[in-house]
Amino acid sequence: MPINFDEIIDRRNTGSFNTDGFRAALLSGCEDLPLPCPDEELVRMWVADMEFAVAPAICQAIRDRVDRRIFGYTGMFGTAYADAFQAWCRARYDWGFPAEELCWSSGVVPAITQLVEDLVRPGEKVLTLTPAYSGFRSACRYNGAELLHSPLKCEGGRFTVDFEDLAAKAALPGVRLLILCNPHNPTGRVWTEEELRRIGGIAEENGLWLISDEIHCDLLRTGLRHTPMGRVLPDYPRLITCMSASKTFNIAGLLFSNIIIRDAEERRCFRARDKVGMLNPLSLAAHQAAYESGADWLEELRCYLDGNFRLLADFLARELPETDFHIPEATYLAWVDLRRSLPDVENLTLFFAREAGVLLEGGDANFVGDAEGWVRLNLAMPRATVQKGLERIRDAIYRHRGGN
Repeated sequence: MPINFDEIIDRRNTGSFNTDGFRAALLSGCEDLPLPCPDEELVRMWVADMEFAVAPAICQAIRDRVDRRIFGYTGMFGTAYADAFQAWCRARYDWGFPAEELCWSSGVVPAITQLVEDLVRPGEKVLTLTPAYSGFRSACRYNGAELLHSPLKCEGGRFTVDFEDLAAKAALPGVRLLILCNPHNPTGRVWTEEELRRIGGIAEENGLWLISDEIHCDLLRTGLRHTPMGRVLPDYPRLITCMSASKTFNIAGLLFSNIIIRDAEERRCFRARDKVGMLNPLSLAAHQAAYESGADWLEELRCYLDGNFRLLADFLARELPETDFHIPEATYLAWVDLRRSLPDVENLTLFFAREAGVLLEGGDANFVGDAEGWVRLNLAMPRATVQKGLERIRDAIYRHRGGN
């Protein structure tokens, strides 16, 4: 049956970070900021989860597990989950890995935080491409590591790697780890095999650990295909790949991710530092069902998201032509340049919350560096909600500019 992605679901009072936790998370220090409408009327285009109902096959798998009526300590004692995940990787990416390399974590960010602690001593350096997801900065700050930025180049709306800068910084004393976002958040780039080969080569030449955060790997525009770093670097022992069904299938609250670690000693260390060693039984059921039965739902989702991106591109070209936006190759997140639209607005997040009733993220505070004047819009929501949010953004900009 076709999925109704136009359904509007009320998420309030469920403990949702998106609806119930936005003041502390997004408006930190300004929690009492007066907003132009009640909370239930805000358009929430900020945190990276979706406003869509989870695939029926996943919901049914959770119901079936609930019907077993016992939720005792649960672990990965058979091969059913690993087989399902391996089959997904072979079918979609033409890539596989030895089963013993597969580890688990409650999420990609917790895993990266633990990996930085394992691999980088306080005072040593981690390198990443910017703008970057703020979780990379948080992982470094928590562990006392310095985060180096290699700014992406933007030419004709397309972001590319400055390989000369990346190579120079990778060779600096004290650099131990390169964190790559593949596909890239927030720009939405799907790195080509040649780009990945050059990035991987820089890591190899300098003996760096390389974490490839591939959590957005399934969320590509229709017709495009993800290339795992593991396929490009089949033998590099210091490669760690992070994946999850959480972003793809809107089940982030179930707290489960796949961490593929090639180095045997780091696998031992990573597993030993897992304070629980067990899994949530509902998470295990949901993620296995996603990989076994979620492909059709995902293809419908990708088509719907393509439509939302076309809506955004057409709207901005017509209503705010001074903005710079190009439909990204991946993610459900739009990276929009508002530097010419609002050159005098320092904090775009607070501006749109206060003036438009739209929650969004932007600037270096949210994206580490090289992000001032840019905003990220989550488009994984019913089309009518996207339209409402865009109209509010437009009207707020017009009012600020005196109606011009």
